[in-house]
Amino acid sequence: MQVKSAIFVKSAEKASQCPPQTLPEFAFIGRSNVGKSSLINYVANQKGLAKVSGTPGKTRLINYFLINGGWHLVDLPGYGYAKASKSVKQGFSDIITAYLEARDELTCLFVLIDSRLEPQKVDLDFITLLGTHGIPFALVFTKTDKIGVEVLKDNVSQYANTLLQSWEELPPMFYTSSSKRKGGDELLAYIDECIELVNTNK
Repeated sequence: MQVKSAIFVKSAEKASQCPPQTLPEFAFIGRSNVGKSSLINYVANQKGLAKVSGTPGKTRLINYFLINGGWHLVDLPGYGYAKASKSVKQGFSDIITAYLEARDELTCLFVLIDSRLEPQKVDLDFITLLGTHGIPFALVFTKTDKIGVEVLKDNVSQYANTLLQSWEELPPMFYTSSSKRKGGDELLAYIDECIELVNTNK
């Protein structure tokens, strides 16, 4: 898939304010400071589409972008930012949970994982939540340019082994670097496959 147009649609403070469910949705979420905005801009091939901030936890709304006029890319609030107040963190949780429960058009949730780190409890807990609610998701390991190949393999292997303790099979996994522009083609190809499958099953 080649992204020819990426247009900001709207920001929503809650799931009830999201656009009508007429198009497939592919949402991006992750711990704060995982590089979500940079990855969205890279995948959408439009610098500055999603606001990149030096302040973790900045995204507090559900942001919608229309891609190629055919599907929505959804930028969800981050989770797990330790310096956010308890009320704000609870708000993030409420927003995210309401979105996941309400959006029938959510085709895949891309959970961003910092490839430099060993498995983090907050990520594993969130992945477990997705499994409990039957949400289709894939793991996207970010910032792969920051570590060596062997370290990446080791960290991914730890995630795989941890998940297989309670999952029968692993979700799709992708490896990306926004600064080196790596992994975006694979993500878009997967999105394309998902859209074709959705259209086939209609």
